[in-house]
Amino acid sequence: MNNLMTKLTARGLAPLVAALVLTACAAPEFKQPAVDVPVAFKETQSADAVKVAADGTRWKEAQPAEQQPRGEWWLAFNDTGLNELMAEATRNNANLAVAAARVKQARAIAGIAEADRIPQVGVGVGANRGRLSPRESGLPQGTDVAPSTSYSARLTASYEVDLFGRVSSNVAAARNDAATVEANYRSVLLALQADVAQTWFRLRATDAELATVDQTVRLREENVKVNQRRFDLGDIGEFDLSRAKTELATSRAEAIGLQRQRTNAEHALAVLLGRPAASFAAAVNPLADAGALPAIPGGLPSSLLERRPDIAAAQRAMEASNARIGMARSAMFPALTISADGGGVGPAFADVFRWSSRSWLLGALLSMPVIDGGRNRANITRSEAVLEESVGTYRQTVLTAFAEVEDNLAGLRILSGQTAQIDDAVVSARRSADLAQKLYDAGRSSYLELLDAQRNLAAVERTAVQLRGDRAITTVALIRALGGGWDTPVNTAQASN
Repeated sequence: MNNLMTKLTARGLAPLVAALVLTACAAPEFKQPAVDVPVAFKETQSADAVKVAADGTRWKEAQPAEQQPRGEWWLAFNDTGLNELMAEATRNNANLAVAAARVKQARAIAGIAEADRIPQVGVGVGANRGRLSPRESGLPQGTDVAPSTSYSARLTASYEVDLFGRVSSNVAAARNDAATVEANYRSVLLALQADVAQTWFRLRATDAELATVDQTVRLREENVKVNQRRFDLGDIGEFDLSRAKTELATSRAEAIGLQRQRTNAEHALAVLLGRPAASFAAAVNPLADAGALPAIPGGLPSSLLERRPDIAAAQRAMEASNARIGMARSAMFPALTISADGGGVGPAFADVFRWSSRSWLLGALLSMPVIDGGRNRANITRSEAVLEESVGTYRQTVLTAFAEVEDNLAGLRILSGQTAQIDDAVVSARRSADLAQKLYDAGRSSYLELLDAQRNLAAVERTAVQLRGDRAITTVALIRALGGGWDTPVNTAQASN
């Protein structure tokens, strides 16, 4: 570089070269876009949790979470069936295998870019046989020229001096592209895990709801038997018997509808596991009391920027776009390539390696565009616009992440309140149905009053079961919104096997 500057100075071009060196450094310095991060999630800022310091600063006491699983977050649910499904889905899911293959591709592309940092060396060995015309050989026309054979062996090398950061910018862009794809892989993995857990809990909630409806069906069957006997004895009219049969048929229809929901959930789970729907059958496993669900701490909003894989992917995409601005700028400035070639040529292969057969060549090429019709300038503008787009995408991803956490925190809070009220309603509805049955048996109330009490009980019990499933599904959604546990290295081999 010093020799080059000396020669150019001698020709009066030093001011131009100095200007180029000062203005053409690789990529611009990356500046992290400002994002408004709240001190705490709104849903966690209860009067009891938020404290006020002497200087007026608001802060929230940390909730202990050391016992919460991080990487394998689903272990917090203490569900053996879920644990087995997670392992199978990680091994066999097709979408995850696709994402893992993309990680391999991105890593390979980064390796290709890294190769430009070192000299490229090659070797070539060959043989040629040919015959020149007498004129080409400097002989009279008609002279018989015998064909000849020559052998050669050459060693070549070339290296691009990274004067203005083209190579380093390309490497930085490729590395960040690979990091983006790895973060996308973790997003796919987290989405898969959440989908498996939610589908599993939806299936178990349907089983619990089916158990409730089956219990109602059995009650309706008993009512039909009792009313049939009373009708045969003349104690009641046909109206009560017809109503009892109608209620039985309606309950059976509801059970059949729930079986359809269960079948669909089972098929969805089979797809997530990478199995044909026909080869998967989940055993009946009603969802138990939602009180066994883990309590998921919301944490601090700032930690969300580090935990969410989609935010990490957006971050890396910004950095890759910034590096490509450096690549676009470097195309407007000189590129210096150094090359070397050495070897030997001889009429016999053994002669190739004789000292007298040696030949060599050293060269340096300094090239730069002079007239390109504005192509390079337009490419810089395009690269800068791509960076602006990636910054907007990053900010939108962060806002969406905060909203998803708030949504699920609010969902759990509201569902908890609903569950407390519905539990009270179940107790009172059971008492009401018991009293209605006794009054009807004693002939002090009509069958319509008994049916009304039984319908209320069945509806309240089904609502309680549905809320139980909603709480489990929302808990998983909150874990997904918080980023789950994705701090382990990407194992593409496991995912693609």
